[in-house]
Amino acid sequence: MITPFVFKNPLVEGIIERRKSQFTIQVNYNGESFHCHCPSTGRIGNIDLEGRPCLMSSADKTRKTAFTVEAVSLNKPEDIEKKWIGINQNAVNRYVEHFLCNGGFSEMISSDIVRREQILGNSKLDFLVGDTFIEVKMPLQCLQIKIPKYVKIKKSTPFSATDRMTRHISELGNSLSKNQRAIMLLCFVYDNPGFKVVEKSTKYEEVKRIVDENIEKGVEIWQANFKITTNEVNLEKYFRIEIR
Repeated sequence: MITPFVFKNPLVEGIIERRKSQFTIQVNYNGESFHCHCPSTGRIGNIDLEGRPCLMSSADKTRKTAFTVEAVSLNKPEDIEKKWIGINQNAVNRYVEHFLCNGGFSEMISSDIVRREQILGNSKLDFLVGDTFIEVKMPLQCLQIKIPKYVKIKKSTPFSATDRMTRHISELGNSLSKNQRAIMLLCFVYDNPGFKVVEKSTKYEEVKRIVDENIEKGVEIWQANFKITTNEVNLEKYFRIEIR
């Protein structure tokens, strides 16, 4: 059995009052309103977060915010059993590192040498495992999950922040001149049936061309689904995917 990633302290549940800015969310916890850190600067699907249950971790005492919102739910607040959608794009690399070091990705890659944040070309990629570079992405702009009718939907414009992704996949492709493998790992902290382009960015044609070129070079695209609870994060499944 694969050892889960265990939180130092259990997460606590609150109700989101509103998202104040890119970086902050106001949350009601035990009848008191708290100013909390939002670890996803972009949008979370096209859902209105007001009234949504959330899981929070206690923030470091040096931080201005009392909590960090780790996950949100599309369930109603009164539901006893809730499914959670992890939103902490800063923490996902810690999850991946844990499972890389504990054999969780043995069918994707196997090596005792796992290095974080390695320079490649003009980029800093997330991992060098053996001689294979791995770049981790956690898409949240589109949630591939059924949205209940009682959840408010917000109007949204097509996103255009694709420069880092195209630069990183290009660096992965370039690494294949010296290394045999390079992997882009798309991570979802919920049960995503299989990544697909649901909403095209404003630079879709350019991005598709660059992605296709580097897949042709040999860059592998994998998907990993994690499950988050109040106590831990588990790696549920991972598999290779094709983006065409």
